[in-house]
Amino acid sequence: MSDLKLNCPLPLQYEQIVMAHGGGGRLMQQLLDSIIQPVFSNPLLNQKHDSAVLNVNGSKLAFTTDSYVVKPLFFPGGDIGKMSVCGTLNDLAMSGALPLYLSCALIIEEGFAIKDLQRIVKSMQLAAQQAGVLIVTGDTKVVDHGSGDGIYINTAGIGLIDTNISVSPANIQVGDSIIINSDIARHGIAIMLEREGMNFDSSIASDCADLSGLVQDLLKIDIDIHCMRDLTRGGLASGLIELATSSGHAIAINETALPIHQDVNSACEILGFDPLYIANEGCFALFVPQTQTAQALSALHRHPLSQQASHIGTVTATHPKGIVTLQTTMGISRVLDLLSGEQLPRIC
Repeated sequence: MSDLKLNCPLPLQYEQIVMAHGGGGRLMQQLLDSIIQPVFSNPLLNQKHDSAVLNVNGSKLAFTTDSYVVKPLFFPGGDIGKMSVCGTLNDLAMSGALPLYLSCALIIEEGFAIKDLQRIVKSMQLAAQQAGVLIVTGDTKVVDHGSGDGIYINTAGIGLIDTNISVSPANIQVGDSIIINSDIARHGIAIMLEREGMNFDSSIASDCADLSGLVQDLLKIDIDIHCMRDLTRGGLASGLIELATSSGHAIAINETALPIHQDVNSACEILGFDPLYIANEGCFALFVPQTQTAQALSALHRHPLSQQASHIGTVTATHPKGIVTLQTTMGISRVLDLLSGEQLPRIC
């Protein structure tokens, strides 16, 4: 036994892309940090916000892009078309921008049903119309049968930010209250149940929604919003870990304060999923000064997309910087870490 040597293994190196590289977890972060970010590095990209904030001739613009590969294409509460529009609107909203224009690029597999394409683009138009934005440019490509998975969509968006508004991870401060507007994990579970044909005798629907109107309502009542982040891939936990890392602060949240739909919680328990890491499409985290917590909650509770808004935690100096901790229902403090990939792939 004297020859036994215990060594910490080196991180597993990948020579090919795996599904987890797109899952919003540790492998995706490594991919961005080691390959993509260094090549494209510039001050605007290095903001690491949901949108790039651009100063153009005295105006502040938000610019973002996203791609959608959800499977199935149609699910309770939405479809790939609605999600592609709402997701891009939400990315703009998280920088405090009023969305103005969107692009739409379609990659369609040969053999895709025309009636399904019509349904998807009509869904996109309806979502854009309801948000008061226009889809003004785009592109369409068709790939060989078997080279795609029906249809993929890329959308980009431009929005206008008031010059007095500054919403960024860099603005997060010790003492900030952390609020979420809605229950968590509903989108990912709705997708999974539909994909796998599971019936839990429940009506779980995705929370897919445009948050830009809600955010504009908050900005109009002069709440000092320090930061916002929509909690999509990787869910609440991954979103907060990213913000703790980029801001250099510690975050502490309370499990008892987290709103979770009873049916969603039951599905997670049966299937062994952690709702903290499951994607949302209509839920975001809001960082405001502690003194404005009640005002922010009151405003949120008046909006149909945030009637379950809850104060879930604070930015604290009592833990190491960049750490997110969860006070469990058992009274135990648990450190949250990024998963390697995603519990449920292809959910957006």
